[in-house]
Amino acid sequence: MLFAESRMPFCLVNGLHKKKKKLIAIIILIIAVLITAFASLFLGSSDMSFSEGVGALFKTGDSNMIRIIWNIRLPRILAALIAGAGLSVSGLIMQTDLSNPMASPSTLGVSNAAVFGANLSIIAFAGGFLETGNNVKSFTAGVNPFSTSLIAFLFSTLSIILILLLCRIRSFNKEVVVLAGIAVGAIWTAATTVLQFYATDVGISAAVIWNFGDLGRATYTTDLIMAVVVLFGAVYFTLSSWKLNALLSGDAAAHSMGVNVNRLRALSMLLASLITAVCVSFLGIIGFIGIIGPHIIKRLIGHDHRFSIPGSMLTGSLVLLLADTFSRTAGKGSALPVGAITSLLGAPFFVAIIFSKRGTGHYD
Repeated sequence: MLFAESRMPFCLVNGLHKKKKKLIAIIILIIAVLITAFASLFLGSSDMSFSEGVGALFKTGDSNMIRIIWNIRLPRILAALIAGAGLSVSGLIMQTDLSNPMASPSTLGVSNAAVFGANLSIIAFAGGFLETGNNVKSFTAGVNPFSTSLIAFLFSTLSIILILLLCRIRSFNKEVVVLAGIAVGAIWTAATTVLQFYATDVGISAAVIWNFGDLGRATYTTDLIMAVVVLFGAVYFTLSSWKLNALLSGDAAAHSMGVNVNRLRALSMLLASLITAVCVSFLGIIGFIGIIGPHIIKRLIGHDHRFSIPGSMLTGSLVLLLADTFSRTAGKGSALPVGAITSLLGAPFFVAIIFSKRGTGHYD
């Protein structure tokens, strides 16, 4: 008893010290994201000087520079911040729900469904709801980026609902979720292949270009829609952080703490998938952010969701910002697909995770 009492002050101090370190890490990430976002405004292929960029930011000086800052770069940077945060926190939640460090926003086939929806819109409807045709003129006349995004989102949502229904037929455990996601994702991929097989050169080219992750298609409207969905999901995940922490110890342990595991898993997977669906439907496929962000933050500050949720969001934003800035500066006049950059970063990271011996079932 005396020994236990003598250790309590040390444990308390040690706990406070760990929390302080985690808070410092998050503050550093916030500063890094802000600095990177500000620097990204002045980097690109337009040869804009710093003074010209600052003037354009305050809407003074050359009209072309003002247009570049306010109509092109600012919506793009906001999209990187929002989508990076959303995809990263979605990956974190899926890894917790499925007890699988390889889980990511593509685990449930959400991205596959979005690709099929976009391909259907572009190839069958020439990018719109009513216009059809297989030549350049009719395709250009019918293009409606919002309709393509809407159909991609609808099919993503349909995929989520289908998987949740399949899981409800069986017990809603993590093995069933993974298998259902693989099966449904394979169906969407096969359907996309069949659709592209019958497409013309114009249709398939437009569809393939859409598949590339591209932040250049972002607007203030799309940024606002993504921000609302990501913020709503982040609030729910934060309020459920103690339940997610309990889930790290296993389903049985979480049940013993009063957590409704099936409901928690269903709701959190649904929200994570919806965040992914919205981001993918507007921006295309941006891979590996949901793997890179969560794993970096877990190694920095541990698995405690009170800190890993905001930390993973900041890390995802930072990684996607850096990738997009590189894609704009290395493209020599035309931005490289940011999805390709994140995949080049993520592939070796994925291999490193495979050979890592660190466990994922504990948090500090």
